[in-house]
Amino acid sequence: MSSHWKLDDIPWSDIQPDRVDRELLEAVKAAALVEANSADYVRYLHNVFAADESFKLAASQWGLEERQHGDALGQWAQIIDPSFEYEYCLRQFRFGYQIPLEAGTSVRGSCAGELVARCVVESGTCSFYSALRDRSEEPVLKRIAGFIAQDEARHYHLFKSHLQRHLEDTNIGMLERCRIAYKRVAEVDDDELAYAYYSANIAPSAIKKPYERLDCARAYSARTLKLYEFEHVRSAAHMILGAVDLKASSRLAKVCIWIAWKALQWHTRRLRRVALTH
Repeated sequence: MSSHWKLDDIPWSDIQPDRVDRELLEAVKAAALVEANSADYVRYLHNVFAADESFKLAASQWGLEERQHGDALGQWAQIIDPSFEYEYCLRQFRFGYQIPLEAGTSVRGSCAGELVARCVVESGTCSFYSALRDRSEEPVLKRIAGFIAQDEARHYHLFKSHLQRHLEDTNIGMLERCRIAYKRVAEVDDDELAYAYYSANIAPSAIKKPYERLDCARAYSARTLKLYEFEHVRSAAHMILGAVDLKASSRLAKVCIWIAWKALQWHTRRLRRVALTH
């Protein structure tokens, strides 16, 4: 478990359900499942880094902390909505969404490439939970999100430190690291978040609907992207740039960050328009 906080540190009795809207609740339910699915990623990382005992130990601890994130969010969601069966939905999610557990090598081409991708993921989760903390009006969720954001920032630095160590053996260039980072950012619309949204919010409903990846991805994005402010995007971008060894203070980096912010705003508006037409 995380050395910084535990579930007993959360003031569960202070939860204020009237300060939570339906869309925020749906986003948190989905996030809980993604966070709690860490065991599969630990197994995958252990296979990829089979000869690196130091990293395998760190990955195991990371997995415990990620599971704690999911449990905290899941327990919060169950208090807000007693009909939400967190463990049942988690089983549904794990059954329907699986990563290549037996891969002996990284899908990113190298251990260093895998760590670049892990840094990108932690950058995204840190910015998401920071946005959730800053925009939520429910005080207990605000506290949980703050704890998780701190953990994700620490995880980023953990993976980055191991990245620097592996670059000594496999020095992939800046362009390759940028390619890996860009590809991982683009994967935000893959099945993981979409199927988590489906498993948490649609599959348990009385009216059975088949899984539609595009619809579920849009629904999840519509509920989360509106939480972001420029500072959250800039923070994530700085972390990603650090992982690919680009200076965030450079003119090129500043232009890229501005483009990313404008692209997110455009995508958020487009999702709203799509929602209005359905």
